[in-house]
Amino acid sequence: MTENRKTGQGLTSAEAEQLLLSGQGNELPQEGTGSVKSIVMSNVFTYFNGIFLLLAILLVVARSFKSLTFLPIIIANTALGIVQQLYAKNVLDKLALLDVSEYTAIRDGKDVKVPSGKLVLGDVIRLESGQQIPADAVVISGYAGVNESLLTGESDEIQKSEGSELKSGSFVASGRLLAKLTHVGKDSYAAKLTEKAREAKEAPSEMIHDVEMIIRIAGILVIPVGGLLLYQGMAVNGHPFHIAVPSMVSAVTGMIPEGLYLLVTVALAMSAARLALGKVMLHDMHSIETLARVDVLCVDKTGTITSNVMKVTEFFDPAVRSEQPDASVSSESEAGAKEHSAEGEAEAVAERKDARELLASYVSTVPDANITMEAIRAAVPRRGTLEGSKVQPFDSSVKYSEVRLPDGTLYRLGAPEYLLSEKTLAQNQALIDQRAMEGKRVLALSEGSGQKARPLLFIALENEIRDHAQETFQRFTEEGVRVVVISGDNPLTVSKVAGKAGIPDADQYVDAASLDTDQKIRDAVDRYAVFGRVKPEQKKALVDAFRSKGQRVAMTGDGVNDIIAMKAADCSVAMGSGSDAARQAAQVVLLDSDFSHMHDIVLEGRRDINNITRSAMLFLYKNIFSLLLAVFSIIGTFMYPLRPTQVSLISTFNIGLPAFLLALEPNEKKQHGSFIRTTLFGAMPPALTSFFSIATMVLFAQLFHISQADVSTASTYLMALVGFLILLRTAQPLNRWRIAVIVGCVLGFLVASDYFSGLFEMKSLSLKAWALCLVFALAQVTVMRWLTQLFSWIETHTETKRQ
Repeated sequence: MTENRKTGQGLTSAEAEQLLLSGQGNELPQEGTGSVKSIVMSNVFTYFNGIFLLLAILLVVARSFKSLTFLPIIIANTALGIVQQLYAKNVLDKLALLDVSEYTAIRDGKDVKVPSGKLVLGDVIRLESGQQIPADAVVISGYAGVNESLLTGESDEIQKSEGSELKSGSFVASGRLLAKLTHVGKDSYAAKLTEKAREAKEAPSEMIHDVEMIIRIAGILVIPVGGLLLYQGMAVNGHPFHIAVPSMVSAVTGMIPEGLYLLVTVALAMSAARLALGKVMLHDMHSIETLARVDVLCVDKTGTITSNVMKVTEFFDPAVRSEQPDASVSSESEAGAKEHSAEGEAEAVAERKDARELLASYVSTVPDANITMEAIRAAVPRRGTLEGSKVQPFDSSVKYSEVRLPDGTLYRLGAPEYLLSEKTLAQNQALIDQRAMEGKRVLALSEGSGQKARPLLFIALENEIRDHAQETFQRFTEEGVRVVVISGDNPLTVSKVAGKAGIPDADQYVDAASLDTDQKIRDAVDRYAVFGRVKPEQKKALVDAFRSKGQRVAMTGDGVNDIIAMKAADCSVAMGSGSDAARQAAQVVLLDSDFSHMHDIVLEGRRDINNITRSAMLFLYKNIFSLLLAVFSIIGTFMYPLRPTQVSLISTFNIGLPAFLLALEPNEKKQHGSFIRTTLFGAMPPALTSFFSIATMVLFAQLFHISQADVSTASTYLMALVGFLILLRTAQPLNRWRIAVIVGCVLGFLVASDYFSGLFEMKSLSLKAWALCLVFALAQVTVMRWLTQLFSWIETHTETKRQ
């Protein structure tokens, strides 16, 4: 590449350092883990912590200091969240250093590697196929096809040459360029792109959306309910301030899901940290959940099923290079025929040698830097370029590159199906299929175009199947995840490679060239497991077709031709050894390119979904019950039966402690259905059971003249009993850890309520109170079983009807 010394020599190291210090670097606003200050602030200054602070002030004014037992729990939850998120931040920040893209900049007249954030205004950088353009720039020299799909959504390549403008956020699809940066950092298009990308990445997943909705509803309800309870206690019932405030606080603290959002945040952060230790980088932590729910996993062949190292296995001659004379016209003698045969063999050897030499010059001329071209360059001797030729780098939409000599001669290198006429291809099909049956990819070097194109040489290449690929795909299959291969290679080749990797139905393959309508694509996704000769826009169409059938889709890839489909999928995964553009577009990056990590991500996501769903049922049980009982208390104009200390006791041993302990264990079951439906239908039976039993017991207590202290203590026992019943149900199937957690929490509750009875206001029950409590306890077991069966039937019926 010829460089203009005036514009192409680049900056000096001193100039670059000065520009960086003056704020003219390419550092963009950081996303992801946040600062230590932001983590502390986000955990301390929350809406519900503000409400708890207000409640604490009211209790202090009312001199009800025992009722402040909820404060240590809130402080512990907040501290735990800060500590675990800081740990996750530390792990993720260290890993993020491995995910930084580097560029070749010309500094002091030499090529040096510079991280994207350290590039400065005026830097001259080299760009090649697969790299994302880090800042706005102008082309100094070179020629390349640039894809701006990340900016415009259009997949067409735009040809760039000297003087052309480059927008940050686009990427080089083919060719090589020398470019000078004109706008960097916040002044470049990349700053706006990053902000938009962040907004897209931070769009909450299904589980996060539902959790936030639950918290919003609770946050809205606590204020009016709390106000009405306080008004009813003081103005209607005539209770003094120091009596009415604790009663109101009991209901409000019960209605607040104080640990639910913390549990979700910490669970996702710790999952991200655990995955980071395995060299898995998450650009979006919510993608853990999405990948865990995935129904279809779309994978590319090269770089995903196979390793990212390609090698040439052989060069072989075409069956027919050019049209042969009609045999009926020839009248050679037998000796003449032998002489002609010998001459033909010698001519074939000479042509083969000439074709190899031409190929060596061709690959030296074409600027493509993909793994296929590098493999061919490594297999042929170094030759000079074809001087004065016009070069068209590889274009994934047409599947070939081309070089046109000054005399008009046209050479192309690419897929035989796209270079040769039907007749010539048919003449060579047996040779191509023979290699394809071995899982090899075949390229052709041809001369001419259209019907006049003639093959000069065929090249067979192959990749090795990645380690653990068979085991990984087998696990996905066992867990009900369908694996589909989408590749730009020959469908027969892809089918054989997929078969070696153990992908089910790998023999069901189709050439995507035949899928020329949207309807054919929608029909094909139900029939085939392997799609070959797929163009970039077809990859997106296939992903859209799967999603249109209500399936969650994950797309893996490593090249620029995968990006459009990756962005269309529910979750996108890139290989660390792939292109910078693919890594930046993906939600998940496997930095060591070990595909077996995919299964680890899925299992981590299922752990989060299952454990958070189970814990959410416990939280919602308390919240729904407290809301119903608070409304009943307002309507019935009687004091809320539970005390704040008793609510804290139940929250600790029924909800908080078991929720966090059970969240530590693996849980690989795939979840079906909506998070909010599952948690609500799971929480309603125990909530209604506790509400009906305690509300009825309050009415009976008035008839039998049982004291308010006895009612509060009995209500605590009844609510705890139902809490342990739902814990027992959600912990199914039981194992040693789950049994230990349940037994430990039950013993903890009994010990705390006995040895710390004064703190938690647990009084010794009278005989009448014990009798009433036991009657309602037995009734609760039966009622909860009936309600559980009823809501289970309703959930199943409505889910079936919805589908």
